[in-house]
Amino acid sequence: MKQGSQIAPATGRLGVLTPGLGAVATTFIAGVEAVRRGLAQPIGSLTQMGNIRLGKRTEGRQPKIKDFVPLAALEDLVFGAWDPIPDDAYESAVKAGVLEARHIEPIADFLKQIKPMPAVFDKNYVRRLDGTNVKKGRSQMDLAEQLRDDIRRFGQEHGCDRMVMVWCGSTEVYMKPSEAHQTIEAFEKAMETNDPAIAPSMVYAYAAIMEGVPYANGAPNLTVDIPALQQLARERGVPIAGKDFKTGQTLMKTIIAPGLKARMLGLSGWFSTNILGNRDGAVLDDPDSFKTKEESKLGVLEYILQPELYPELYGDVYHKVRINYYPPRGDNKEGWDNLDIFGWMGYPMQIKVDFLCRDSILAAPIVLDLALFLDLAQRAEMSGIQEWLSFYFKSPMTAPELYPEHDIFIQHMKLKNTLRHLMGEEQITHLGIEYYE
Repeated sequence: MKQGSQIAPATGRLGVLTPGLGAVATTFIAGVEAVRRGLAQPIGSLTQMGNIRLGKRTEGRQPKIKDFVPLAALEDLVFGAWDPIPDDAYESAVKAGVLEARHIEPIADFLKQIKPMPAVFDKNYVRRLDGTNVKKGRSQMDLAEQLRDDIRRFGQEHGCDRMVMVWCGSTEVYMKPSEAHQTIEAFEKAMETNDPAIAPSMVYAYAAIMEGVPYANGAPNLTVDIPALQQLARERGVPIAGKDFKTGQTLMKTIIAPGLKARMLGLSGWFSTNILGNRDGAVLDDPDSFKTKEESKLGVLEYILQPELYPELYGDVYHKVRINYYPPRGDNKEGWDNLDIFGWMGYPMQIKVDFLCRDSILAAPIVLDLALFLDLAQRAEMSGIQEWLSFYFKSPMTAPELYPEHDIFIQHMKLKNTLRHLMGEEQITHLGIEYYE
């Protein structure tokens, strides 16, 4: 890991490649262009709007993160995508229905230029989607080579100095790690033989890592959460991060649950249900795709509340998650939560949360931050799993011997302390020893 002045500068263009050009990707791309034209603010983006405290509180040093660490500028971003549906970014944004015409039409010329490359797509992994803009190949390795060609060609055509890839595609069917996922050799052999253990998202990740392109997994798919691709990322010096963008209901859980534990308030049950009508909702209507998402959502509370340490408070929590496809709602997901909690002497209380959120509006700034931070990690020679980016994910990746940290406030502190460390600043502990001497 390089620090401070040793980090390679963010000169030239940064290509941001997204497998998936649906609601999330088009909202992200349109938003960046609107900000570049002075038509919008990058609200929700830590890299663009966040400040970071340096040194003691009395020093008053709190620069913007983008002024503190050498991040790529928004003006230097160029966008590419793959999608089984051939709609350009303008057509896709209109169909997604996330952004209003008043935000899309002024940048229509820009969006129409972004046309998706043919995708690596297999209906067996995403059963509720179909498309004609799909690659053909004799094997998954052949498809990976086609993706590598796409990456190289995109970089050349757009004059990119560096690239990153952020998965903005759909949730694949539930998969468990198998023998094919344990080593690079087994993984590559499985690709050559079209082993069903190799999902399309893994083909993208393999292609990215082989091309030295950092990869972030925005869905709960298994993808880079396997030993083979993690080993490959370390060996080739490529940062990887995941998984599943932390938006909507899970964002609320990672805010509320740490507060309950901080106050030592008990929890009997947490019932969560969602209604969602966009392409993601349609995909999750398939039980096997929902199983993948459910695993991502259910792990949050157990890791935050630590029932093994607090059995009286959290040893018997009933946690239920439901996602219901409801087309009239479109991208405007509604998440209902009922919490049965208990306090002093065991007296019961309830908390009700009704979050009428816009899923892609919450996800878009995450895509931006991950692209910029992964590019920073690459230039700082930070390879493999980037646990400091757990802040952005529902199921944060960790080293095999560690449990994932889900508390959003701890994640936030870890992220900022990592940036301080990179730039040679002292980490903030809030201890303030000088006042107690």
